[in-house]
Amino acid sequence: MPDCAPPLAQVTSASQALPAHACDSHFHIFGPADVFPYADDRPYTPPDASFEQLRSLHRQLGFSRGVIVQPGCHGYDMSATLDALDKGAGQYRAVALLAPDADERQIAEFDRRGVRGVRYNFVAHLANAGWDELAAVVPCIAPFGWHVCIHSDQASLPGLLPRLAALPVPFVIDHMGRAAAAQGTAGDAFQALLTLRDHPGAWVKISGLDRVSSSGKRPFRDGEALVAALLETMPERLLWGTDWPHPNVAGDMPDDGELLNTFLRLCPDPALQRQILVDNPDRLYRFEP
Repeated sequence: MPDCAPPLAQVTSASQALPAHACDSHFHIFGPADVFPYADDRPYTPPDASFEQLRSLHRQLGFSRGVIVQPGCHGYDMSATLDALDKGAGQYRAVALLAPDADERQIAEFDRRGVRGVRYNFVAHLANAGWDELAAVVPCIAPFGWHVCIHSDQASLPGLLPRLAALPVPFVIDHMGRAAAAQGTAGDAFQALLTLRDHPGAWVKISGLDRVSSSGKRPFRDGEALVAALLETMPERLLWGTDWPHPNVAGDMPDDGELLNTFLRLCPDPALQRQILVDNPDRLYRFEP
């Protein structure tokens, strides 16, 4: 029985046409469970959210590329994500959860099929690994040009950043580090995030606006100041993502079109929109021409 709410059945349309090859750089695929069962030790049980549903959303909003982030409910079983990559015909990429005993052969196969990074959770209720496991996998993924993807929060982010900055591979901070919007742009965690402008291998995802919000109410306007500060500080290393289908949402279920329109309003320059929606993800995830 699912313990998460489903995404909205109807979402707001995009306020404008997106640039060609626009990329949604953060979303998940769930099941369907009768084909791709959820892990026995999963931290949550979502309703199914198939690749076909995702493609329908992307067509409505104007995305032709995307990055699947392997969810904790599927654990290390990458079957659903790999199936989606195969169906995506080169226009989708993925970030894996990688078992500690994964070998070079498995990593090479994942790379061939479109995986470009490995994710680690440092949010207490989702923790799937510790720093030692992350550090051990870095030499294995470095030859493939992969990055580490970090799901952190207000508490864990400041302590993680110095360690991440010392890694020999790029790293991506999901959901703006989940810095608390209630503390504003002057908060310690968000100020630490802004120091990444000086690190050439650091990337930040403008995603999870609802997860930084203190209100939990659409359209999550209290998080907009964080987005604006990132756009001003380090646009050349920002990515944008829906976070569809929004698992474990505590407040209002986000409207993906509304989230996109918030970004477009805060980033009205077409050249900057193209950089964040097209050029930046193309550099990091290495899409097909």
